[in-house]
Amino acid sequence: MGFHHVAIATRDLDATHRFYTEAMGFELAKVVAGKSPEGGWAKHVFYRTPGGDMIAFWELHDAGLPDDWSPALSTGLGLPVWANHIAFRADDLTEIESRKRRWLERGHDVMEVDHGFCVSIYTTDPSGTLVEWCADTQPLGEADRAEAARLLADPNPPLESPKQSVFHKARPR
Repeated sequence: MGFHHVAIATRDLDATHRFYTEAMGFELAKVVAGKSPEGGWAKHVFYRTPGGDMIAFWELHDAGLPDDWSPALSTGLGLPVWANHIAFRADDLTEIESRKRRWLERGHDVMEVDHGFCVSIYTTDPSGTLVEWCADTQPLGEADRAEAARLLADPNPPLESPKQSVFHKARPR
């Protein structure tokens, strides 16, 4: 079962729209504009992902919002950027390479990590939220589930060595 959509607020709908259509390759699917419960109004903008699920963004127009609110899922809460992030499924390493090129060509720096069971690439969207494409590179089986249950119950689990990250700098546009 997949998500129907995940919804996140944005302060800059134009930049968000460009990122998710141009850099991510998503398709604008629907926009709903209406009154908000607080007495203002909002746009709810939906994008269809290559897998058919959707991600949506809120453009909020409410006088009661604080001027300094941050839409960044992690840093807006005082957490490191990697804590809360959005990961999209890539079918294979060929798609990871294609997505990496697309980001770089559109001016977005990319971090690439081989996690052992999957390979991921990361960049940040215009709101400061970490976005990931992830491709599984090996199936997870019963031994993985048993180890996961053991580690979940362990109050002091052994720590893995940090994974090697490769940074790809986009050319200035």
